[in-house]
Amino acid sequence: MEIYAAIDEIVKQGVISELIPEEDGIYARNQIMALLSLEDFPEQERENSGKDLPELVDVLVNYAVEKSLIEDLFDEKEILGSKIMNVFMPRPSDVNRFFYEKYESNPEEATDYFYQLSQNSNYIQTKRIAKNISYKAETDYGELDITINLSKPEKDPKEIAMERQRKQTAAKYPKCLLCIENEGYAGRLGHPARSNHRMIRVGLSGEAWYFQYSPYVYYNEHCILLSGEHRDMKVDRGAFARLLEFVGKFPHYFIGSNADLPIVGGSILTHDHYQGGNYEFAMAKAEEEYAFTMESHPEVHAATVKWPMSVIRLRGSDKAKLVGASEYILEKWKNHSDSSVQIEAYSGDTRHNTITPIARMRNGQYELDLVLRNNRTTEEHPMGIFHPHGDVHHIKKENIGLIEVMGLAVLPARLKTELAEVEKFLLGEPSDLAAYHLPWAEEMKQKYQEQLAEDTVAEIVNKEVGAKFLRVLEDAGVYKRNQAGQDAFRRFTQVL
Repeated sequence: MEIYAAIDEIVKQGVISELIPEEDGIYARNQIMALLSLEDFPEQERENSGKDLPELVDVLVNYAVEKSLIEDLFDEKEILGSKIMNVFMPRPSDVNRFFYEKYESNPEEATDYFYQLSQNSNYIQTKRIAKNISYKAETDYGELDITINLSKPEKDPKEIAMERQRKQTAAKYPKCLLCIENEGYAGRLGHPARSNHRMIRVGLSGEAWYFQYSPYVYYNEHCILLSGEHRDMKVDRGAFARLLEFVGKFPHYFIGSNADLPIVGGSILTHDHYQGGNYEFAMAKAEEEYAFTMESHPEVHAATVKWPMSVIRLRGSDKAKLVGASEYILEKWKNHSDSSVQIEAYSGDTRHNTITPIARMRNGQYELDLVLRNNRTTEEHPMGIFHPHGDVHHIKKENIGLIEVMGLAVLPARLKTELAEVEKFLLGEPSDLAAYHLPWAEEMKQKYQEQLAEDTVAEIVNKEVGAKFLRVLEDAGVYKRNQAGQDAFRRFTQVL
């Protein structure tokens, strides 16, 4: 596809998708020409190729590589692609103005606008996300979501080496991937391109917080809420207040926080942030099991939840009372030990107990799920007693963060090819089966020997991956789903 046709078409696509009005077309074309070092633009009729915006960006970026305007490196191509899409983007102040104009009539209209903008601008990597393998796995706790993450391309060795060399001399700006300074930042080797990135200003508890979508959404309208201040993650009274305030402002969204300790926390503990979205996870649908009353907070409904991890669900119409009850439970949990189930609150001065909180609105009331976490390690379980154990590491060994806690498995890309080899092995075909999958594959072969066939093997493997992820959640649960574990859970609720 010739470069002029591609520029013509991407401008037309920008108008069609309402990123820019038609009268801005020539301006947009000139800006793109400047990025590609083009000085003139032959006027002629050109046929429409039918390519979408991401494909047209790829055409322009590949032209820049061919003409040696940029190197053929993932980060350099991302930086140029982001700059091209920024040509079509309104300034942050305009995005916020449009957002809050819509918010006045309906908060859902506001988030619909911003989500569509983030997709149309190619900030949300829709084309790459489509490569992910996703399905649901039925369990005794409802349908778990399984995703094999194929959306993030691997970097080549040359780029990794250049990035390592730059890190030795570079100043740290922005401080991390979540800081507000990423808005409009061009990017560099080792730091993603963000020219087309916009954030919505959201005030919470008198602080500046910022709302954005994840570039690699794992579920519908997967959003991130981040502090304007670069500070460590912390689960405390302030966090509970902010979570409940947010769902009060955006009642169609849930919002949750990763725990604030290593092992049981998320991948970024150095910037206070939450994740939310317009999606109902299996945990949110889980039934309450054992209701109890806290003498100090009798107005707040409290119950344990039927879920492989240990959850206390609070519900009420008074936000302040829910915040108080949540803080009370957190402080009790921080100091709670029960040797009968391996829970120790401290090792010396090192704290092990914390909470993963998730807030939502349900039937006009505030609801807060408090997932009890403990990050203690032993020689037997050096990665964590309440962390995926060794026998499930062939499927999942990373931290169990907020998304997994709620019932969505984010599994490594290696499984796409590895599970295909497992299927070959089960069918008795020549297979390059990874050694760490062998015990599991042999167990499946024995279990399903009469059902294995070409048209059933994929469904069987998917089902058993779901069962492994359930095991992951059971490993991460501090109170196991057996009699001893549930008795210990009751004892903790009695402390409350």
